[in-house]
Amino acid sequence: MDCVVELEKHKTVDSLHSPSSLRISRVREQRKSFSSWQGASPRRRSASIRLVGRHPDVYEPCDDSFALVDALLADKANLVERRPKLCLEVGCGSGYVITSLALILADECHAQFFATDISQTAAQVTRETLSAHGLQADVVVTDLVHGLEKRLAGSVDVLLFNPPYVPTPEHEVGAAGITATWAGGDRGRVVIDRMLTMVDSLLSSKGWFYMVTLTANNPSEICQIMKKKGFASRIVIQRYTEEENLHVLKFWREDLAFDYDYNAETGGGGTTPQSSLSSKMSRLAFWR
Repeated sequence: MDCVVELEKHKTVDSLHSPSSLRISRVREQRKSFSSWQGASPRRRSASIRLVGRHPDVYEPCDDSFALVDALLADKANLVERRPKLCLEVGCGSGYVITSLALILADECHAQFFATDISQTAAQVTRETLSAHGLQADVVVTDLVHGLEKRLAGSVDVLLFNPPYVPTPEHEVGAAGITATWAGGDRGRVVIDRMLTMVDSLLSSKGWFYMVTLTANNPSEICQIMKKKGFASRIVIQRYTEEENLHVLKFWREDLAFDYDYNAETGGGGTTPQSSLSSKMSRLAFWR
């Protein structure tokens, strides 16, 4: 699926705003049902929900978390073939995603794992989640990657980001408590746009960047921004929920050659990974 997105006519930005209590309730319901499903698996391919740390101010795994991990599982063969040496999740929250990536690669690669979060509480919960799965990672409390730029420059092979993407009033961005974990300000893009400026300096020459977005974030515009920075892109996972239309975007340097059959990996129906958003813009009928 190329990085081309159409706005659902029946959805508005207002429909993406839900009271905090409703969103938290949905997260917990998702956690309960997913935990039951995972319990039947004799061999986990991702983190066990039952072993994920919990705290009232830390975002629990939900649809967006599951979509990002599903994207990594769908891309597992390609990730293993790349043999990443350093993997980083920015905004690790509960640690579900970085733990899942470590489990996905555990038997295949000897990678080093980093995770960051602006919340001291989230960092501690991530450490608990990793420990409960018998894993370790460097978990750093910082705003995005502040203070780590030199240490990580040009060395990140897999970069993960599930940002605060919900369109909200600007004053909610970075607010105290659980709201900050999803409050994205204007178009849900305040934190996303900050992160986009850092990707080029972080990724290695063979690096891949996976990010969760909503339709309201205008993912095609995001892909255009990255195109100007020299990155190709595509949608790995697109998922519809009662409240959100989620996309997991994947970015890579345009001069990075792909040597696998993407149609074979996806069961056919897709175009080659070299296809980028810019080549499809004539097909878009975007909101303005």
